[in-house]
Amino acid sequence: MSQTITPTGSKITGLFCSLFGHHFVVSKKVTHHIKEYKCIHCQTQVTTDERGKLTALTDKLKEINRTLEEMYQKRNRRASRKRIERKRVA
Repeated sequence: MSQTITPTGSKITGLFCSLFGHHFVVSKKVTHHIKEYKCIHCQTQVTTDERGKLTALTDKLKEINRTLEEMYQKRNRRASRKRIERKRVA
């Protein structure tokens, strides 16, 4: 039996997910409250939206998450530098 692979996994695993639901695991942590998830069976990718609900991960949302992650990291680096400077002064 030849197995057909689709962009989101094989037809068999797609059928499994349609019957029993997806099994998502965290694939990337963007911030503390926004994460990207991937189904271990069919490779479907989703992310959390502004309301905390899971939404299909589109190219637009990938770009938004990438930008948000960069801003978040810059802010945390700046905050950690300030904490270090305060400790040195004290």
